[in-house]
Formats: sequence, structure tokens, C-alpha cells
Amino acid sequence: IVTKPRYARGTCSGSGRNHATQRHATPRNAMPLSDVPAPLLWTLPIAVIFAREFIEAFVIVGNYRTLVATSSWDEARKKAGMRTISIAFAIAFAIAFVMILVTACVLGAARHEVDETVTILIEGVSKVIAAFSIATLSLKVPKWLGIYAAKSKKMEALKGSLDTLTLSELRFNVAWNIWREMAEIGIFLIPSFLSTDGTAIPLSFLSGVAIASVFGGLMQLANSRIGDKRVLAAFMASIVGLLATGLFSGGCHEFEEVLGGEITLFQMPLPGWSHDKFPMVIVKPFGYNDHPSLLQLTSFWTFLVTLCLLHLLQWYQAKRAVAKAEVEALGVKTLAVVAV
Repeated sequence: IVTKPRYARGTCSGSGRNHATQRHATPRNAMPLSDVPAPLLWTLPIAVIFAREFIEAFVIVGNYRTLVATSSWDEARKKAGMRTISIAFAIAFAIAFVMILVTACVLGAARHEVDETVTILIEGVSKVIAAFSIATLSLKVPKWLGIYAAKSKKMEALKGSLDTLTLSELRFNVAWNIWREMAEIGIFLIPSFLSTDGTAIPLSFLSGVAIASVFGGLMQLANSRIGDKRVLAAFMASIVGLLATGLFSGGCHEFEEVLGGEITLFQMPLPGWSHDKFPMVIVKPFGYNDHPSLLQLTSFWTFLVTLCLLHLLQWYQAKRAVAKAEVEALGVKTLAVVAV
């Protein structure tokens, strides 16, 4: 067991900052040019935040399109409804994008006044926020695929009142929900705006949208083509849950590197096990480290076990709801027989 002193962020820290000791010893504006870190072009926390919110947005749009497609509206009104949903999505996305851009510019101007130590802490906060954001996605995937429960009461109520719903009301409902999801991106990215120069956001945005498109496509395919969706739901929820766990333990590791007292439990003996080299770099986003600290292991397993317990709780609640519905249905049938 090795205890590292405060700010000991060397090549084995797992953060990819091999020049970090010089960073803390020398002010940013006094750095030699050779020691200035290259700008990041992509970061996982930003990508998963974009992915999570766009998956939510795709699910919302998909639900509304399904409601319109299965409604009793005539064909002309259905086409108008589909067009209304698309326009509302585009308008809400554009408004939210402008708001995020303004927020990024304002916070980016203040970034240069932030202390280096605070910047590293903010990076840790960014990872923890992304972890909780993506963990909620892991819990929602089985619901969206119909494993844990049926559609939400809100959507069921909307389906029941769809015949009286005007296109203006449909436009407002879609736009409001899409704007809310997109605006959450700006809130979640506040730590990133304060700790980076923004160069990582474009590629992270594109990769996040790509991930969301793949997940959304798989869920759409499962809902339309696959009868038993349990395997797909378990796979997607597990991958997303492990990613959230890795982000959480990585964020906690950022905190201990800055605050000091890091206790390394063991070191993998072979070079091929390094988390910075292929092939183990592939599993690094899921929490792998070739020299984990005590806090990393504790936070990893605590977060993972808690997430598994939440899944079990959802499964139990869904099972009780189904049993209750069956009992109520049986009671209705019994009353009908007695009445006859």
C-alpha cells in the first residue's frame, strides 16, 4: 500500500496529466511553452451528457409520433401532427442551443480567473454529474423497453385525450419537453465550461448524438421487431450502468489527487495491464485502473451495488403493480359474473 502526497499527479495517476506536478508548481501564465498541455478534443463526461439527453429527447419524440400514428385522426391530420412534432423539436433545440452557447461564452470568459486546483476539482464534479446523469439512463432503459412497467400515466392520459388535442397544444407539449431536456445539457456542462476551453465540446457533442442514435435505434427496433426484450434491456442497462460507475469512481479519484491522502492498494505487474495502453484502455471508461486507490475501489463498488439495488427495487415495484392489476381485473370479472 502506497500513500501519495498531495498533488502527486505523475504518470501513474490514471488521469493522463503527465506534466501535472509542473502545472501546480508554476502559474498558468508563467508556464514554459513546452509544458502547456495540448487542448482536449474529446472527453467522455461531456459525450455521455449529450448522449443521455438526446436519448431522452428521441424517446419523447418517438412517444408523441407513436401516439399520433395510432390515433383515430384522419390521414391529413396525422401528417400535420407529424410535421408539427418535427417543427417543435427543431425550434426547441435551436432555442436551447442558443442559451447553452451564451452560457458557455459567459462562463468561458470567467474560466481564466479560476485557480488550477479549483479547475481539477471542477473536472471531478463534472465526472460525478455525468455519472448520476447516465445512471438514471440505465434505470430508464428497461422502462422504455417495457420490461419494468407500462407507459407512464402521463402518456396514457395524453393518449386518452388525443382526439381533443389541438395541433397548437401538441406543438407546445413537444417543444416544452424537448427544450427542458436540451436545457439540462447546459446545466450539466457548467463545470466543463469552467474547467476547459471548449475545444472538446464539438466532437463530444457529435459522439454523444451518435451514441444516442444507436441506442434510440436499438430501442425502436426492439419495440417493433423483438418479442422478448429482456436480454437487450439487460445488456444496455449493464453497459450504461458500468459506464456511470466508472465515471463516478474517476471523479472521486480526481478529488483525492487534489486533496491528498491517496492510498494505492496494488499495482498490476505486467505492462500489458496498463490502463493507458491497448487493450486495457478500452475498459478504462468503465472504471478500470492498473493501480487503483482505496477510494476508487470503495466508490466503484458502492456505486455499482447501489445501482443494482435500485434496479431490483424497480423490478419488485413493477412486479407488485402487475400483480395488483391482475387482482383488480379478476375482481371486475367476478363482479360481472355475479351480476349476470
